[in-house]
Formats: sequence, structure tokens, C-alpha cells
Amino acid sequence: MEGQNYLGIHISDSSATVVCTDSQSRGKNVVGCFSVSVEGRQEQSDNAVMSELARLIAEGCAQRKFGFSEVAVALDCTMFMQHTVHSEFKEPRQIAQTVRFDTEEALSTDVADVAIAFRIASIDETGSKLRVFTARREKLSNILLSLQSHNFDPMTVEPDVDCLSRFVSRNVSLPEDSSSLFGMLSRRTGYLVGFRNPQETPVVRTFLVGKVQNRADLLARQIPVTAAMLGGDGRASCLKVFDSTGSVNHQQLSEKLGAAVAGLDLTESVVTDSDALVDCADTVDFAIACGAALAHTEKIQGANFRDDFMPYQGKKMRLQKTVKFLSVSLSILIIALGIYVTSQLLQKNQYLNRLRAKFQPDYSAVMSGQKLRGSMKEAVRKLESVSRRIKSEKEGLISEEDLSARLRLVLEAFNKCAEQTRLNIDSISITSKTVRISGDTSSRRNTLTLRRALAETKLGSLHENFERTKGGREGFKITIELGK
Repeated sequence: MEGQNYLGIHISDSSATVVCTDSQSRGKNVVGCFSVSVEGRQEQSDNAVMSELARLIAEGCAQRKFGFSEVAVALDCTMFMQHTVHSEFKEPRQIAQTVRFDTEEALSTDVADVAIAFRIASIDETGSKLRVFTARREKLSNILLSLQSHNFDPMTVEPDVDCLSRFVSRNVSLPEDSSSLFGMLSRRTGYLVGFRNPQETPVVRTFLVGKVQNRADLLARQIPVTAAMLGGDGRASCLKVFDSTGSVNHQQLSEKLGAAVAGLDLTESVVTDSDALVDCADTVDFAIACGAALAHTEKIQGANFRDDFMPYQGKKMRLQKTVKFLSVSLSILIIALGIYVTSQLLQKNQYLNRLRAKFQPDYSAVMSGQKLRGSMKEAVRKLESVSRRIKSEKEGLISEEDLSARLRLVLEAFNKCAEQTRLNIDSISITSKTVRISGDTSSRRNTLTLRRALAETKLGSLHENFERTKGGREGFKITIELGK
């Protein structure tokens, strides 16, 4: 399953941090990570710098044998700008169609050369409050083309603050009914992420950190501003900070803020081996890259620049388009097949109706005036019965109907005189022309009584032969020549 892992890249103007996460843990366990840098090459063009950075990323993944299925990029805060914009709509689809016009109106500037991504911060009766991110299209184009030249096609390109807030919400326990604020300082950037509650969109702020600045004083100035944005009394019930340089004293910061400050461990829940971070230059950049990789496990899409610029055309999208194409093609095929089958059935029904109309006179003639009713199968069965009877008559055989009728008349004659004549029957033979009966009675007179009974049936002319048998009984053989 190694090929199904996720790759997250936090990329800036001169450096990148790459994290490979395990898909089986939904991106929460880190397989490996590393950082690359091209600092000191500022004299080169942006395109050349980004191409070199992409090459170093590809080499690093190859050396560590990272196998992954999807790539996501977190854009450093120095490469985009954040704005607050109001939209009259509340549905994300409607907002996406109008956000460019709303942004242009709010900024009073042309946004033709920038890519736009947004997240809904809050919704009220007047519409939506948006966090809109803008990045230069040229910058994004350099990043995407450089990565794609090394077979990296990121499905998402998101602001680093969104990726970091996603990482914190997934890997740090948050109070259920109270606000919390997390301050994180990398080597060059500060991030503040505040949560009113785990279900709401977090409040995020970024600021640059100078090399000689007092990092604790900087946090002491920035934290109250962000805490006020959370609402309420302007205080966060849970306040945690992390400094990648380890220079911030939590106790001193707590005294400056007048609130309890705790430390924040960004790697505890995702890294089981301390050696996994050996090649990573900055822990905050690592957390951002992890947050980018987590985008593949999110059901709700975040602020993705690729929705607006150079839409994603990777294998997942191609697979979705292929499935849609096959679905449409299959639907058309089923409809066409249905039309064809229906037309064939209609033609068959028309043919059967014509055949039935043509067959009706012949059927009535053969069946003594009977009309054709029921199915053709039943009509054929009746005709076959008539055909068998006619064939039997031609061959000197007798049909089942005639046999039954003649035998019934003979038996009726027997019943009239059987008790009186003490009749014994040895054999009865019935053909299409004759009925032959052999047996004996108690006397000649009783035999004649039997003959009269058979004559009354009017089956035909009778011929008899009498002879005395042992025991004093009168034997007979009577032949009835059947009339027409």
C-alpha cells in the first residue's frame, strides 16, 4: 500500500519541506520528511529558482523511496495575501461564481492577474463573511509547471495558514465549549490559530519574525489582538505556544499576558521515531506540510487556488471524468438498446397481428366455424388435434373421441342385459369400420337378447356366429359394421 501514501509540500520562495504520510492512518502517521533550500541564489530568476527547488524535492523523494498517490502543496504566507470580503450568497457554489467580482470591488483594484481562493468564515442573514486569499498567477504557474516537470501534480494548492489550522484541529485536543488559541513561531514566520469551538472556522493570523526580534515580546503583542477576534471577553481559555528556536520562556510570557501559557508539542501525535525529523529544518514547516497532506482526507474542500487557476487534471480527476464518460456512454447504449428492442417487439406484434388476421378464415373453416380466440399456441394445439384425427381416419385408425363414443354405446348395451343374460365378455375390438365382440351367455335366447340391445345402438349392421361351449353356455362372436 506504499503507493497510496500522501505527499505534502510546504513551499516558499527559497525552501521547501516535504512530508510523506501513511494513508492507512488517514494521513496521521508520518512515513518520512525532509527539507531542501536554494537560499543564496536570489540573483537567479523566479522560474530558475523554482525549477531547482522542484528538482531537489524530486531527488529527496527518490533517495528516500517515498511512494505516494497524491500530492498537496501549502503556499507560504509570503506568496499570497489575505483579505476579508463580504458576499451576498451563502452557498459555496454561488460564492465561487461571484467571489472574483466581490474581491475586485472590496480591493478597488484589478484582479485579472491573480488567482483567488476563499473560505467561509461566518454566515448571517446578510450573506457570508469570506476569508479571501490572492496569489499572483505568474508565481503559481512557476510552482505548478516546475513540479509537474518532475511528475508532481498537486491536487490542491492551499494557503499555509489553512494547512496549519487543519493540522492543529486534527492532532491537538481542543476544548469542547470554550475558545483556544495556539501561537507557533517558525524561523521566519509567526502563526496564530484560534478556535471558538472545534466546529467553527478557525481565526488565523500571520506575521513576519525578524532574526533579531525578541520572539516572546512579539507573541505578547500579537496574541491579545487575535484573542479579541475570538469574541467573548477577549481571552482564550486555552493558550499554547510553540517556538521552533526554543527561545520563548512560557513563564515569562504568561506573566506578560496575565494568562496561563502552556507548551505545544506539534510532533507527538504524528511522529513515533525521533529520527524522522532529522532532515527537517523547521518543525512549524513540518506541521504545515502535514496539514497539506491531510487535505486528501477532508470531505469539505478548503481554500484551493487550483479551483481558480490551472484546474487540477491529475489521475484522480481523469479517472472521475472517465467514469462520467463511461456512465453517459452506458446510459446512451442502454437507451439505444431499449429503443431497438422496443422497435423489434413492435414489428413482431405487427407481424403477428397480420398473421392472425390472415389465419382467421382458415381456422374457422377447419374448426367448423369457430372463431380464433386465445393465443396462437392454443390455436395450433387445437389444429394439431384435428390433424391427428383426420390422419387416423385416413389410415384406418380411430380417433380417441370416436373410440370413446362407440365404446360408451357398446357398454350401455351390455349394461341393459348383462344381469338378465349372465353375460361374459372375452374381448372387444374397435376399428374405424367395425366393432368385434366375443363372449358367452347362459343360453341362445339370452344371446339374442344381447343382439337386440346392440342393434338398438344403431352403430351399424350386425353379423353373428353362435356356438355351444363347455358347461352348456352359448358362445358368440358378433361383428358390427359401422355406418357412416
